Amino acid sequence: MKLKITVDGNVYEVEVEVAEPETPRHSYVPPMGQARVSAAPSSAVAPPSAAAGHAPVADESKVCRSPLAGVVSKVAVQPGQSIQVNDVLIVLEAMKMETVITAPIAGKISKINAAEGDGVQQGQVLIEFE
Repeated sequence: MKLKITVDGNVYEVEVEVAEPETPRHSYVPPMGQARVSAAPSSAVAPPSAAAGHAPVADESKVCRSPLAGVVSKVAVQPGQSIQVNDVLIVLEAMKMETVITAPIAGKISKINAAEGDGVQQGQVLIEFE
């Protein structure tokens, strides 16, 4: 699997070997080459669980889920705002590394379920789209 990673403004293309069998991808995982990470990539993203705060949504293509557990360091959008693919939505911090979450689709922000300083879990719905 090839990933594009941005570190201190420099773009690197790295190839990663998948050690586990591939699981089905969900809409909250950005397509290859579209996720931007400001440091080394975190471990593989697991699909959302059905635990509290991770309830299934009627249309998964209309939500953005957290790819990892961390703390919201920046919310870059507001409800009602129009967005394009790859626009920055939220920046998460985990283990002193920032992960930039970008828009997987073009559309409009319907609801933001996390605020700056909030702790979030992997798979938690962060943003809902119209």
